[in-house]
Amino acid sequence: MIIQLQQDISDAQKSVIIEKVNKLGYQTSEVTTQFAHYLIAVGKAEFDLRRIGHLTGIKDIHRVSDPYKLVSKKWRVYDTDIDLGEGVHINRSELSIIAGPCSIESPEQIDQTIAHLKANNIRLMRGGVFKPRSSPYAFRGIGLEGLKIFSEKCRAAGIKVVTEVMQVSQVEEMHDYVDIFQVGTRNAQNFNLLDELGKIDKAVMLKRGFSGTIEELLQAAEYVFSNGNEKIILCERGIRTFETAYRNTLDLNAVPILKEKSHLPVIVDPSHGVGLRNYVEPMALAAVMSGADGIIMEVHQCPEKALSDGQQTLNYHEAKTSYERLRQTYALKKSFNGV
Repeated sequence: MIIQLQQDISDAQKSVIIEKVNKLGYQTSEVTTQFAHYLIAVGKAEFDLRRIGHLTGIKDIHRVSDPYKLVSKKWRVYDTDIDLGEGVHINRSELSIIAGPCSIESPEQIDQTIAHLKANNIRLMRGGVFKPRSSPYAFRGIGLEGLKIFSEKCRAAGIKVVTEVMQVSQVEEMHDYVDIFQVGTRNAQNFNLLDELGKIDKAVMLKRGFSGTIEELLQAAEYVFSNGNEKIILCERGIRTFETAYRNTLDLNAVPILKEKSHLPVIVDPSHGVGLRNYVEPMALAAVMSGADGIIMEVHQCPEKALSDGQQTLNYHEAKTSYERLRQTYALKKSFNGV
């Protein structure tokens, strides 16, 4: 059960509500976000909501049986709209495209990518500065100083920065230079990191763990929300299966299911989902038709020379064609839905 409290509720009024709910056999947890104030009540006893609905200080009450209560769609009238400022939104009303290299390599590469994105009317740039790599000898990013350059150049161009955070200690030092913190698949259940990201007022994109279930992804989002941050994006990026013909199995079944279960925007990463350049565009188009609210993809001026993940990265010409087809496909899908 979710009890939404009035913003001006007094401590005395809140204590009365908690006491009443506890007497009904429910345990309560208080959650204050950048937008609202909630009590999360967990219990099994059945009762008429009118027994507490009249109490002073309650704005609304919702029954939510899902274990992930705050990110559940069962109580939200409107889907989440993440406002990144300067007219950039991620929501279910428009297609968001996030593009850029796997790794930030140099200031010149940033300039090239920004020029490419601006020419294609894209306002969100991805790029890793701290790179989790399977091999300790692979390129692992240019770190915080690189992020500062990345951020400065993007902000001057009106482009938002999307980059991966790997540990709790990085959140504070990265905060001022990031618009969307990406939590990678290896940290999908790093609960200490999720807790910390819940305490900031920056958007968080959660990638599904490579062996994670849909419910585990939603529970990860619940960690962030329950610590105070409602600006959450869910990302399907493929799961590990027995198949070896491609990097991961891109689970597009997850897209409509996530959108039915949660009010959060859902985006898809076909670059990691399939891991082979020739198949990135087809899977991106399929993701849009499955209902994805956005696509995040890897692009590089010369993928063959990229320091990481070149085999799944599109060059600028390939990417330009893909952007056009993605937008055409999204418009077609909207026409099917009568929107």
